[in-house]
Amino acid sequence: MGLQAKTARVLRDGKELDISIDQVIIGDIIRVRPGEKIPVDGIVESGESSVDESMLTGESIPVDKAKGDSVVGATINKSGTFTYKATKVGSDTMLAQIIRLVQEAQGSKAPIQRIADLISSYFVPAVLMLAILTFVIWYDFGSASALLFAILNTVAVLIIACPCAMGLATPTAIMVGTGKGAENGILIKDAESLETAHKINTIIFDKTGTLTKGKPEVTDIITINKINKNEVLKLAGSIEKGSEHSLAEAIVQEAEAQKLELESVSKFKAIAGHGVEGVVDSKQIFLGNRRLMEREQISVGSYIDQIEKLESEGKTVMMLAVDAKLAGLIAVADTVKETARSGVEALQKLGIEVAMITGDNQRTAQAIAGKVGITRVLAEVLPYQKEAEVRKVQAEGKKVAMVGDGINDAPALAAADIGIAMGSGTDVAIEAADITLINKDLQSVASAITLSKKTMRTIKLNLFWAFGYNVILIPVAMGILYPFFHLLLNPIFASIAMASSSISVVSNSLLLKRIKI
Repeated sequence: MGLQAKTARVLRDGKELDISIDQVIIGDIIRVRPGEKIPVDGIVESGESSVDESMLTGESIPVDKAKGDSVVGATINKSGTFTYKATKVGSDTMLAQIIRLVQEAQGSKAPIQRIADLISSYFVPAVLMLAILTFVIWYDFGSASALLFAILNTVAVLIIACPCAMGLATPTAIMVGTGKGAENGILIKDAESLETAHKINTIIFDKTGTLTKGKPEVTDIITINKINKNEVLKLAGSIEKGSEHSLAEAIVQEAEAQKLELESVSKFKAIAGHGVEGVVDSKQIFLGNRRLMEREQISVGSYIDQIEKLESEGKTVMMLAVDAKLAGLIAVADTVKETARSGVEALQKLGIEVAMITGDNQRTAQAIAGKVGITRVLAEVLPYQKEAEVRKVQAEGKKVAMVGDGINDAPALAAADIGIAMGSGTDVAIEAADITLINKDLQSVASAITLSKKTMRTIKLNLFWAFGYNVILIPVAMGILYPFFHLLLNPIFASIAMASSSISVVSNSLLLKRIKI
């Protein structure tokens, strides 16, 4: 919370004003000078700089920023001066959301805590009965000063049995574990998610934007029926202007890079999992995958070898049909993230099965999966089918985590035992997920699982020592050693022992801060 900037330099009415951060409104133009903290989230309007985003990502290397790039409040401007437009303020900023998630996680109760609560619900009455029994035995059968011994031993029993350590065992570990995760760019929504994560034995990755960078580029344009490449690209770019898909964005960007003038589109329609259709310059246009061509009964038979060759290279092939005839092929490739393979290998070392889910055809999907070391591929899955695929894997008796970033991943993220969203993803996906990776590093998936395993081990060790300590020392406080060794537990030493048990539990939890994930 202390990372937040206190003031912002805002441009209003042609003047630069230093105002309190809580007075910044959406749409304000803010100037940031070298060495200053960025006040709120926004988009760069002018100027260039490098920004230290280590508080967000854990990555120490500054990130270059230019017009159109997003910046996050509480990160530090390193070199240049720039202005940006505020897009999120107050409780909507990334930092505020991080604070809220960590607070909620640290205040939540893990299912294992209910076991401790259940034990305590029986343990406390049992201790009171044992204390009364201790008083009665010492008062009735004690020698001289029976009343004094009865009171001292009863007090010793009550002190030594105080279940403070048992109450501290779970929440202290949860607080340290969630805090450790936040330090490493892993936001855990609640304690239950932290506990469940250690049981995960299968992880399903969405492909686009999760395993890949989500910024595909056009690699090949193949023309058919004497139409030239520019015409294929122009028609494809024109119809894709209305689509939000990352493949559409790649085609539009390529058309703009070639300085082609895109046409207006009428009767535009996006067909989920298939492609798009519309009318361009009085021509009926279809652009999409093989399923779309089959649906519209457009033959691709003579070009199947070329399509399969491109797909075997890990490229997604979009087919352009003009007036019910195939007119061209556009191959688009999305590069795999640098951390994808190492992230998958880290999970496999933990004994976790890794799968990939995608709407791409089997051949393209297998090519991408092969690059990152994934053997199980769920291909040709339409957006609305992802949730059903997750449930199918769960029906195999697996504990499943789903990793995704898009709106269409949200149902699958919610259906999985643990949903893991990339911090670069949509707000809907992040809200549906149990864990958010704000550092965008896929190795953090394995880190989250490891953190859960170590936190749970700490909790179990805490509970074992807390409960074991009481079981061992209550009989000593009652005076079981007195007939044999004439030893009694002085209430003062009982107090020291009780405090020491709490200190040992807290200290054991704090050791989580030292783990490397």
